[in-house]
Amino acid sequence: MRSLSLRSPFQNCSADISIDSCFNKTIIYGYTYKSNSTHLSFPSSGRRFSSSYYCSAKLSSIMAREEKQRFDVEEADLLVKELRKSFNSGKTKSYEWRKSQIESIAKMVEEKEKEITEALYKDLSKPETEAFVSEISMSKGSCKLALKELKSWMKHEQAKTSLTTYPSSAEIVSEPLGVVLIISTWNYPFLLSLDPVIGAIAAGNAVVLKPSEIAPATSLLLAELIAEYLDKSTIRVVEGAVAETSALLEQKWDKIFYTGGERVGRIIMSAAAKHLTPVILELGGKCPALVDSNINLQVAARRIIAGKWVCNNGQACISVDYIITTKQFAPKLIDALRREVEEFFGKDPMGSKDISRIVNSFHFNRLASLLDEDKVSDKIVYGGQKDENELKIAPTILLDVQEDSMVMKEEIFGPLLPIVTVEKIEDSFEVIKSKPKPLAAYLFSDDEQMKKEFVQNVSAGGMLINDTILHLTVSSLPFGGVGESGMGAYHGKFSFDAFSHKKGVLYRSFDGDAAARYPPYTPQKHRLLKAVMGGNIFDIILALIGWSRD
Repeated sequence: MRSLSLRSPFQNCSADISIDSCFNKTIIYGYTYKSNSTHLSFPSSGRRFSSSYYCSAKLSSIMAREEKQRFDVEEADLLVKELRKSFNSGKTKSYEWRKSQIESIAKMVEEKEKEITEALYKDLSKPETEAFVSEISMSKGSCKLALKELKSWMKHEQAKTSLTTYPSSAEIVSEPLGVVLIISTWNYPFLLSLDPVIGAIAAGNAVVLKPSEIAPATSLLLAELIAEYLDKSTIRVVEGAVAETSALLEQKWDKIFYTGGERVGRIIMSAAAKHLTPVILELGGKCPALVDSNINLQVAARRIIAGKWVCNNGQACISVDYIITTKQFAPKLIDALRREVEEFFGKDPMGSKDISRIVNSFHFNRLASLLDEDKVSDKIVYGGQKDENELKIAPTILLDVQEDSMVMKEEIFGPLLPIVTVEKIEDSFEVIKSKPKPLAAYLFSDDEQMKKEFVQNVSAGGMLINDTILHLTVSSLPFGGVGESGMGAYHGKFSFDAFSHKKGVLYRSFDGDAAARYPPYTPQKHRLLKAVMGGNIFDIILALIGWSRD
């Protein structure tokens, strides 16, 4: 699928239309008003042009229906009010409701696996096996874990009390936040939509999901399936692009969960600040892989490839963005990577069916411009082939690209892999520290001291030693960024906690009421309060009998 924009002479309106040429049907979504132009999106092409061409007789009827289907601030306000009414009724707080909705998601994924795989292929040419492993299976796993642990997650936690509140008991109650907004991304459009939704439901919230319009087939499928399988009064999907997202962001939410890039993350945070709405931002950054020389080179190369080109062709927030190794070891590493790439994808990776394409023309051109920069184009040591018609870029290795080049400044999010060389492997730490904190950092080494120093001295959202990306599959580990790579974390119980308020509750009886806490204050009361708050039993006894240490 690819995108095409047309400009039309029709006035004061716009419509985003996707046409699936394979199935000869037209899908209409995301109507918004814009001035003097109509924007059409055709997934079958990637070129952009202007034209006064009158597309079809059907366009006028589409325009007539635009007002009815438009999702604006008023519609967003009505949606939030409707969901808040359902939430305030208390239906989402019960264990039974939470369990039933998560079971319905599990059933949905099981029954619609074929449709999910097809949608992911339309949006990204994602191979069936990769779609199953990285999206379908992990979604199933999240449902299974939540259903298994939900009762324990919901259970009140006992808390210790102090002498100042004696006699008393205390507990921590996890309560749902309310109505939450989840804005997902396009690179793993199914998993990264459902995973936070599962956490929000487990915590007892009403949910609005805004899937990414850049993955239109998956967005449409999610809208259809969630409407079919889940409780419409508490869980809704809003499709669309900038206008629809902007309308949603005007509303008061109890939490906003966003997965995407840093630029939009700042917009989300700014919009949330107007309502003092807490946010979780799952962003990204330049994730480094430090490669020592005392390693199993073949295994390391295969695992780096798995975390780069097998990982949605590098279009992943935790994908290896660049490698750091020594000048002496770099040639061996490059040879190993080349051999294993050809083992995985053949002599001509551009023809492989086991590698995803670039999502659309915009991102293809962005990556092509990174590769074509004067400071970069002569640093290619492997790959570099491009096919704009097929939206494909071959696995590409670059050696010692200048630090001031764009490929070393911005997150690559694609199949380009720079290798930075240093004299000593210990110098790698300074290279990593010179950049904003990444979402993930990887180390390949058999040196125990090096492992300790890496964990101690490198700040990142998460780390993995001697492998890539697999840490996100461990539900007992939090997944999230730090600094510019994001804030907040989820996965497993961390997802439940992310969408819960931890309410502290203290219980007291009417016994044990101490006169010392009330006016009028006397020196004896002062001594007693001072002794009680100090927690020293001997001082308390002295104060009670009218003595003191002084």
